[in-house]
Amino acid sequence: IGPGAGFTFLSSFLVLFAAIGLLMLSLATWPIRLVAQWIRRMRSGVTGGVSRVVVVGLDGLDPARVRRLIDEGRLPNFKALGDEGTLSDLRTTLPPISPVAWSSFMTGVNPGKHNIFDFLRRDPRTYLPALSSAEINTTGRTIRLGPIKLPFGKPVIKMLRKSIPFWKILGEHGIFSIVLKVPITFPPEKFKGLLLSGLCTPDLKGSQGTFAYYTTREPGGEELTSGYYIHLKDAGPVYQTEISGPPNPKQPGTELTIPLKITVNTEEKSAALNYDGEDITLQEGVLSPWISLTFKAGRRARIKGIAQFFLKSSSPEFELYLSPVQIDPEKPALPVSHPLIYSIYLSKLFDQFATLGLPQDTWALNEGVLTDDGFLQQTYQVHEKLEEIFFHSISRVKKGMVCCVFDTTDVIQHEFWRYTSDNHPALKNSETPKPEVIENLYCRMDDLVGRVREKLSDRDLLLICSDHGFK
Repeated sequence: IGPGAGFTFLSSFLVLFAAIGLLMLSLATWPIRLVAQWIRRMRSGVTGGVSRVVVVGLDGLDPARVRRLIDEGRLPNFKALGDEGTLSDLRTTLPPISPVAWSSFMTGVNPGKHNIFDFLRRDPRTYLPALSSAEINTTGRTIRLGPIKLPFGKPVIKMLRKSIPFWKILGEHGIFSIVLKVPITFPPEKFKGLLLSGLCTPDLKGSQGTFAYYTTREPGGEELTSGYYIHLKDAGPVYQTEISGPPNPKQPGTELTIPLKITVNTEEKSAALNYDGEDITLQEGVLSPWISLTFKAGRRARIKGIAQFFLKSSSPEFELYLSPVQIDPEKPALPVSHPLIYSIYLSKLFDQFATLGLPQDTWALNEGVLTDDGFLQQTYQVHEKLEEIFFHSISRVKKGMVCCVFDTTDVIQHEFWRYTSDNHPALKNSETPKPEVIENLYCRMDDLVGRVREKLSDRDLLLICSDHGFK
């Protein structure tokens, strides 16, 4: 082996060597850290009545519907919780929307103190709407290379939510916590524990979710609210187009792209895609697995993202949906966890998973780009992956707090409420009521509650809450 190949071979083990070194350091300092933690607890005077607290947030779960389904015998685990513990209505915030209510949940204060009043805020400099929870700015520093100005330094991310989340206070008293997908936790704050950011985490473009719609349909003049309309003008069955990614740092106002080749097979109702040197075959009506995308921002700079395809139709018109390109948890362009390595650890353990604050693409469904079935595939795939991470977290924490918010209950009710009555204004002429979608959702959450209860002992406390109801 030549010196160049040998260096490359050895450098591939640097991560392994670093991990082994950190493990040995952790083992060597474990007795010292244990004693320090015991001293902190003794000084604080905190004596817990339980060993572990598990908090399950079910966004938008309506108490009236829960009670009705309990009375019908369809939610046995919720009924058991009411019989053995407490089942009561909680007051929500004003306004009763997710970012406001979950911010009050984590801080214990009203919107006037935590500073979150809506999803959006008004930028006083421009009077344009901006994200209420975080501010992402470039450094403003540039390096000039001839006629080109290149930005220098990392983006500056500022959390706009005020007050202190309760898990940070727990950490100050030596209590370890794992916090998963709680809204308004981007950018992730430092505390004694692990955190995976939730609602309002951006995609790779810096938006709250921008999808792409590739189609041979002639544009009808309408614009997509939260996506790109890409008209495939060639005769087919082969189309040459591209995947749009993050802003191009070398050319402000443009975006980095990856060439995309689409070959349609109408007989098999499929499409073969070639992108970034990779190939994937899609079947009509089936959501693809996560694909990895690498956007080249220079000779050495690479920005990693992940996305999913959904082939809505192969003929007579070709229709292809591409989800928002999300931050790759294995190689995050922006921090989506605390510490940064936590998302990398989870991706190694559970493969790729959604990082966008709201990964269920409600915009694409509302605008007819994604079908009902495609949306349900996407939503429950996100839910099942979060369940895996959640149950793993419960198994790892023997003393402390685990908190996880599932937004499945919220997005499915938002999108399928129109099926609950024959004359709903959002119901299209071709659609018939499907009330079982929401009923089945509640039964599925009851099953989740049952599986959580099986993991707990008499020394554990289980809290289940929603941020608002649903009408």
